[in-house]
Amino acid sequence: MTSAFDLNIRHLRAISAIVRRGSMSAAADAVSLSQPALTQGLAKLERQLGAALFERHPDGMTATPEGRLASERVDAALNHLTVATRATARGGARSFARPELLMTATQLRAFLAMADAGSFVGAAEATGLSQPAIHRAVRDLEQLCATPLVERRGRGVALSPSGAKLARGIRLARSELAALIAEVAAEPEGGGSVVIGAMPLCRALILPAAIARFTRDYPGTMIDVVEGSWRELVDPLRDGVLDLMIGALRPAAPPDCVQTPLMIDRLAVIGRAGHPLARVTQPSLEQLASYPWIVGQPGTPLRLQWEALFAGRPRPRAPIECGSVMVIRGVLADGDFLTLLSPDQVALEVDGGLLTTIGPRLEHSTRTIGITTRDHWRPTLPQARFLELLRAAVV
Repeated sequence: MTSAFDLNIRHLRAISAIVRRGSMSAAADAVSLSQPALTQGLAKLERQLGAALFERHPDGMTATPEGRLASERVDAALNHLTVATRATARGGARSFARPELLMTATQLRAFLAMADAGSFVGAAEATGLSQPAIHRAVRDLEQLCATPLVERRGRGVALSPSGAKLARGIRLARSELAALIAEVAAEPEGGGSVVIGAMPLCRALILPAAIARFTRDYPGTMIDVVEGSWRELVDPLRDGVLDLMIGALRPAAPPDCVQTPLMIDRLAVIGRAGHPLARVTQPSLEQLASYPWIVGQPGTPLRLQWEALFAGRPRPRAPIECGSVMVIRGVLADGDFLTLLSPDQVALEVDGGLLTTIGPRLEHSTRTIGITTRDHWRPTLPQARFLELLRAAVV
C-alpha cells in the first residue's frame, strides 16, 4: 500500500505547477525537471494514487477532480515544510535560500524514524534503511538547514529545538499526504484512518457509540484510539499524529488548535458506597472537607473545579493527585477518600454498588466536553463523518 513518503516530493510539487500553468512543459521549467522526466514522474504518481490527475488535450492539460484535490493537499503539505524550515534554518552565508526545495522523501522518512525511535539503530529497524543511510539523511538535512537537528544523549539521540520544529512540520506534511492518498483512492466503504486522542470521560460516554456507528458506515477505515490525559495528547495532536482529541476543553485553546464544545458535564462528589457521607442528603462543605480527597493535577479542569468548590475557605487535605480514573476508582473503593468526577465515568461501579455519589450533582461545578483539532485541519470524508457522529452521540 502506498504511504506518504513513497511519493516523490519534486513530482508532487509539479502537480500545482501543472494546475496553474496548464501545460507539462511550463510546469517542468517551474520545478527544474525535463519534460520527459516530469511525464514519467506524473505517470508514476498516478499509478501510485490509482487515479488520473489530469486530462491531456492537444493544447494543454486540465486537472481532474482528483487532480484538484491532490493540488490542494500537496500545497498544504509543502506549506508545512516551508514554515518548519523557515523556523529551523539559521540563515547566513552557508545556508540555502529554500532548503525545503532540496529535501527528499527518503530524508524525511529517515529523520522522522530517528526522531520517533530516539536512536539510529531503531530508525534503521523501523525503515529497513541502513544505519549509514539514516546518518547520511540526518546529516544532509542539517546541512540544508545549516543548524544541528539532533543532540547526542548517552547512547541515544534527541532532537534539538530546531529538530523538534522540523519534525513537527514533516509530520504535518505527512498527515496531509496520507489524507491525499485516502481521498484519491476513496472507496464506498472508506479508507485511510481516524486517529483519536481520548481523555477519560469520552471513553466512557461519547466515544463507544460514535465508533460503533462509524464502523458500520465505513468498515474500510481504520480507527485508532490513543488514550491519555490532555497533557499527553495535545502535542501529538499538534504534530499531526492525532487527527482529533476528545475530552474536557481548556479555558483557552492551545496554540494553532481549535476547540469545539459538545456538551456540558455536571460533576458530583464520588465516594465508596459505604462512605460515612453516603446517607447524607445534602452534605455541607465542612463535612466534605473533613475527608481526604483525590484531585487532578494543577491546572486541569477537575482541579480548577475542586479549588472553586472550596474557594474562600481552607481546602481539604488532598494527598493524592491523579488523572487516571481506573486508579481513582480503586482508591475510592478501599477507603474514605472523596473525589470530583462525572457520574458517567463511574456509572458501572455505581450500578454495581461499589461507588456512589455523595449528595446531588453540584450545580456550579461543570466542565465543557468537546473536540480539539488543529487549526486549518481539513478532514477526509470519513473523518468528517466521524465528527458528525460524535456530535450526534451527545444529542
